[in-house]
Amino acid sequence: MDTICTSDENCDLGGFQSWHSSMDQTDNSVAETMSYSRLSGDSLSYFRSNSGASALSDDNIYSDVDSPSSWQGLKTPARRALSNLRIRRHEHGFDQEIVDLDMELMKERFSKLLLGEDMSGSGLGVCSAVTISNAITNLYASIFGQHQRLEPLHPEKKLMWKREMNCLLSVCDYILEFAPTLQSLEDGTTVEVMTTRPRPDIYVNLPALKKLDAMLLEILDGFKETEFCYAERGSISANSSLSGSFRRIVQPLTPRKEDKWWLPVPCIPDNGLSEKLKKLLKQKRNCANQIYKAAMAINNEILSEMHIPESFVASLPKSGRDCIGDGIYRYMCNAEKFSPNYLLDSLNITSEHEALELADKVEASMYIWRRKICTACSKSSWEMMKDFISEMGKSNKNYLLAERAEILLFYLKQRYPELSQTTLDTSKIQYNKDVGQAVLESYSRVLEGMSFNIVAWIEDVLIADRTLECNISS
Repeated sequence: MDTICTSDENCDLGGFQSWHSSMDQTDNSVAETMSYSRLSGDSLSYFRSNSGASALSDDNIYSDVDSPSSWQGLKTPARRALSNLRIRRHEHGFDQEIVDLDMELMKERFSKLLLGEDMSGSGLGVCSAVTISNAITNLYASIFGQHQRLEPLHPEKKLMWKREMNCLLSVCDYILEFAPTLQSLEDGTTVEVMTTRPRPDIYVNLPALKKLDAMLLEILDGFKETEFCYAERGSISANSSLSGSFRRIVQPLTPRKEDKWWLPVPCIPDNGLSEKLKKLLKQKRNCANQIYKAAMAINNEILSEMHIPESFVASLPKSGRDCIGDGIYRYMCNAEKFSPNYLLDSLNITSEHEALELADKVEASMYIWRRKICTACSKSSWEMMKDFISEMGKSNKNYLLAERAEILLFYLKQRYPELSQTTLDTSKIQYNKDVGQAVLESYSRVLEGMSFNIVAWIEDVLIADRTLECNISS
């Protein structure tokens, strides 16, 4: 298990950091003898950047640290770690009431996990995969839901994010697969034995997501001291100066959408931002944009590998033409050179709601055409059908329509990056039973939302600066 705080040098936590370092050792030792499922919050709808708020409790076992009887069944390293925890706690004067509160919160979350978020205890709860997916989504909402500015995350929230994400992700340490390996015996004989190794999708994607997570926190940490500040929308009239401040609120050239009224407004100095800061902002924007693309690619890959629920298949109409309508269908069939941008422009989409509705229709029709291609194949995964499709050739009309629908869906999501999950994606997440896929999908989804927000915040500052320059020059 990775250590919980990898860069807490930036967090001025003093002895609190040392105490949590000891807790890491305790977690690693206790995990050898005690195994239980991870914690979860309440169920949420699956959106890329917005969700409800709930949090996971501390997952450390220390309720009976002072009692040696509670150490029975633990190995020697765990006993040493618990003893060190007791000593450190007394040295730094930790209040027993705080420890008890953390323990009670942990019990609550642990109970929700075992109950599958069904507080009645009647066995109607969701499966572990959905529970842990909700827990990651809720944790992100509780930590970053109110963080809407280019400034470092509060040290306590940063520590909470690292500690509890480390706890939730630790379940992947026990998701293994058997693989044959050669082993040499003492007499020189070579035999083939089965050994365990991490599952390939987790082995490849989880370290990458952890790296993207650390990079995003590092970007936010880079805004400790800036030339700009923020004011709440409506607190001060546009083009007016803050009292006692040299910064000014300017009306942007491209006004923010009215549905984002709750976001704070960047305040720029009267002489504008320095060239050094503008260069730094652009660099961080490009970095966050690359992180956004990487997280979105991982999320799309995981979603494509998830099993398509039978409930979604049963809800599909028989014809893809019935899904998308005659106008779009005729253009996709007859156009020699298919242009998704031209098609989207001609549809005159006026809201994200209309864009999401179109995305649902295009995705449903794409799946209908793919099913018609693979009627003779019993497997429902599109990735497993590719070999079968390649034998049929691209002259098949359904193949052409499915391919163009996939391209159209891609361009639609590029044009409206804030779109919520489509109906198919939501169904996959809701009925998914693979815990590893649930962790990777939810983790990549929240990182995708976080990186998108950072890019948008940087754009707001740069737009405000350009607007101020135009006002000065005029």
